[in-house]
Amino acid sequence: MNTEEKAAAPVAPPPEDDGMTWWYRWLCKIAGVLGGVSCAVSGVWNCVTVNPLNIAAGVWMVLTAFVLFLCEVPFCCQFIEFANAVAARADKFKPWQKAFFYCGLALFPVFLSFSFTTLFGNAIAFATGVLYGLASLGKKSYYNRLSLNSFFNIKMTS
Repeated sequence: MNTEEKAAAPVAPPPEDDGMTWWYRWLCKIAGVLGGVSCAVSGVWNCVTVNPLNIAAGVWMVLTAFVLFLCEVPFCCQFIEFANAVAARADKFKPWQKAFFYCGLALFPVFLSFSFTTLFGNAIAFATGVLYGLASLGKKSYYNRLSLNSFFNIKMTS
């Protein structure tokens, strides 16, 4: 493969062994896009000040929005050469890794400069991390089903 074929190669689909259903995967992606939009808008608004900590938090929020867009919807960043490579690598991460990454990105500006703009601007990005964290917990186990069925005296058919 030459470099043009590598650049034109489609992004590999995410692994199916992470236990996420298709609708939950889309929910996480939509939350990531909304989190990116809220971070970008709040970050730009936060930069309109003279306090250097607010400016630093605003710049971090804009960078968080860029990372969210790059990892969740790489087709929005077609003008960046490495976007598909970063998105392919981000799709290989496990949900708990994405959860820590997104929650950490969202919490840093709040600790840097606590205000309504940083708090509410990063809330959806933090919620995206929480959604990925819930996905890492997985489905209910078979043993929970057994204990509920024995509690209600229901016989197992399978």
